[in-house]
Amino acid sequence: MASTNGRSTQREVLPVPDIARSGLVTFDAKDPDTSFAPIEEVRPPAGAPNVLVVLLDDVGFGASSAFGGPCATPNAERLATGGLKFNRFHTTALCSPTRAALLSGRNHHTVGMGGITEIATSAPGYNSMRPNTCAPLAEILRLNGYSTGQFGKCHEVPVWQTSPMGPFDNWPTGSGFEYFYGFIGGEAHQYYPALYEGTTPVEPDRTPEEGYHLMGDMTDKAIKWIRQQKSLMADKPFFAYFAPGATHAPHHVPKEWADKYAGQFDDGWDALREQTFARQKELGVIPQDAELTPRHDQIPAWSDMPEDLKPVLRRQMEIYAGFLEFSDHHVGRLVDALEDLEILEDTLIYYIVGDNGASAEGTLNGTFNEMINFNGAAALETPEFLLERLDDFGGPDSYNHYAVGWAHAMDTPYQWTKQVASHFGGTRNGTIVHWPDGFDASDELRTQFAHVIDVAPTVLDVAGIPEPKFVHGVQQTPMQGVSMAYSFSDAAAPERHETQYFEMFGNRGIYHKGWTAVTRHKTPWVLVGEKAPAFDDDVWELYDTSVDWTQFEDVAAQHPGRLHELQRLFIIEATRNNVLPLDDRVAERLMPEVAGRPKLARGNRQRLFGGMGRLTESSIVSIKNKSHAVTAEILVPEDGAQGVIIAQGGSIGGWSLYAKDGRLRYCYNLLGLQRFYVGSESAISPGAHQVRMEFDYDGPGLGKGGSVKLFLDGDEIGNGTVGATAAMIFSADDTCDIGREDGALVADDYPAPNVFSGEIDWVEIDVGEASVDDDHTLAPDELMRVAMARQ
Repeated sequence: MASTNGRSTQREVLPVPDIARSGLVTFDAKDPDTSFAPIEEVRPPAGAPNVLVVLLDDVGFGASSAFGGPCATPNAERLATGGLKFNRFHTTALCSPTRAALLSGRNHHTVGMGGITEIATSAPGYNSMRPNTCAPLAEILRLNGYSTGQFGKCHEVPVWQTSPMGPFDNWPTGSGFEYFYGFIGGEAHQYYPALYEGTTPVEPDRTPEEGYHLMGDMTDKAIKWIRQQKSLMADKPFFAYFAPGATHAPHHVPKEWADKYAGQFDDGWDALREQTFARQKELGVIPQDAELTPRHDQIPAWSDMPEDLKPVLRRQMEIYAGFLEFSDHHVGRLVDALEDLEILEDTLIYYIVGDNGASAEGTLNGTFNEMINFNGAAALETPEFLLERLDDFGGPDSYNHYAVGWAHAMDTPYQWTKQVASHFGGTRNGTIVHWPDGFDASDELRTQFAHVIDVAPTVLDVAGIPEPKFVHGVQQTPMQGVSMAYSFSDAAAPERHETQYFEMFGNRGIYHKGWTAVTRHKTPWVLVGEKAPAFDDDVWELYDTSVDWTQFEDVAAQHPGRLHELQRLFIIEATRNNVLPLDDRVAERLMPEVAGRPKLARGNRQRLFGGMGRLTESSIVSIKNKSHAVTAEILVPEDGAQGVIIAQGGSIGGWSLYAKDGRLRYCYNLLGLQRFYVGSESAISPGAHQVRMEFDYDGPGLGKGGSVKLFLDGDEIGNGTVGATAAMIFSADDTCDIGREDGALVADDYPAPNVFSGEIDWVEIDVGEASVDDDHTLAPDELMRVAMARQ
């Protein structure tokens, strides 16, 4: 029981039950015996602090200057000077799982997030659906009287629930956050993001030319929300979760921030690792006797990279460093706002510098548009191709990612990178805790083992809120994390988080009382075609991290008994947490039919209607690698047809059917590499019409081209060819929209805004055999058959 506002409040069952009034009931409110207690709102226990959790994205342990890295992060350093650095804080090696674990206090497989949402399966540990037995931290705090707001990335919504129709139970506003401003998915175009306020799509208020960047925008929204909260509800603490997509690819940053690092990385990634390692020892964030782990053979040496590629490689790292400093700058703006409100001292701040290790998903050479690699076409990005685009890296027309060698350097002093849950390069992230009113220690290091699942129990602990046994009538699974508060004032306190498993794509490990047993199963940058061994054939390594800080010396041969004990412990923890069966599939898990998850777009026909928009790629029937047709019923005004009828994707890949100067046009954008246009010669007359595009695919096989024909009311009015197509994906965050296209545009011959000048009744996408139509029109009886078939 806890006391708030002068009365006892039971908090182990949430919502806090209403207490029925007892006592005398009078007939007349004016009767002197009439008495009612004043209305009291639920508030947290006295002394509960404001809470701000900052979670950066894809930042390795060796990136931030606060932990010895080359990227200036003065605001992280500022908070560390007034607080604590944790140099043995761990994540899960991947974004969705880390976020699900952070916000629930449970291991990622326990809450169904064994991978990213796009590869969810029907297995309990991998279905991307948080059980209702695991209420999230935000909901627990909200029901205890906190104001709650989330800003930035939410990559925990099951992909079949990402359409404008929801359901929204797993969106931030269905997960305890009263306010949300950000994006749903793994990454966002920083200049043209697909944004939501709550569950409502919104567009940026400026263009990149006018200074728009998502990092500044979301910071503005967070500051506005906190100011408003303190203005209107000063007696309530807040929980703000600030999770920018930075520094996840695409690495987008204003040019002047990247230019600050010009020439600083000319010596390459091997030299950078040595320099960072020396700074880390100088700062004391790693022990003086720590060993720098060697670069594995799979990662090329800087000296082995082609000389004509090195200008591009250097610029990639300059851009990344500028992006991280730019992100830290905006975190600093948020901290300044707290200081201006005079609440900084009483705000518990977690600044978690990365949700996993640095990302090695940019190929060995890096990429101008990472979707090229995701479609298996990395060979197209030759040094000549990249050099031609050197000045555009980091800008609105790019979708860039740095090379594997830089990612490895950003994880100094550890082995491997993001996705590799077995080794600290994938899971160890520097973390800063700042709370002057909560503990006296400042500018100190904490070396106790900690994990992202420890954040939620810590917040409840310092707020004086018990972990609930029931939430919304459902008995809860206990949180698996350990409060870190025991270490805040005691650097020598024995660590309490003694055992922790790790697993991602079959890369797995176990930590127990200073020892780690680990095995790497897959390579992060080999997205297609890797021949992974059988799980039983994986080679396990053993490290005594009480004396070997970096997992430098494998002692499995010297301690076979210890290795066996830890392997057995991994199996026990894996069984307890729904890790089994292990699943290293990638391509198969991308297909809903194979993976066993629901599918939004079913069958080979889909009808959309005018005004629909912000439809994710998983919401639309796939046209890839097959013949298809797109038919639209439109009404053209007297002044002619102009604008987008339907567009999917964006400047980095997609397609659009539109009208220009009264004529029907089709554009296929091949991964931002080339745009293919087909148009009609004659204009569309005013009135009701049916326009149609038919694509005859040149298969079999993936990514082939095809021939295009345009029709008006069944008559052919244009034709052309498309040389090649995207085999797998157009974009991670661009959407499909009817009647307009916002953001980075598919075609380059229409502007924004580009709203269709007339009316669009419907648009139908037909795939495969369904796209064959002898008269090249869809008659009313055909439409009725389609509608009935989908019931």
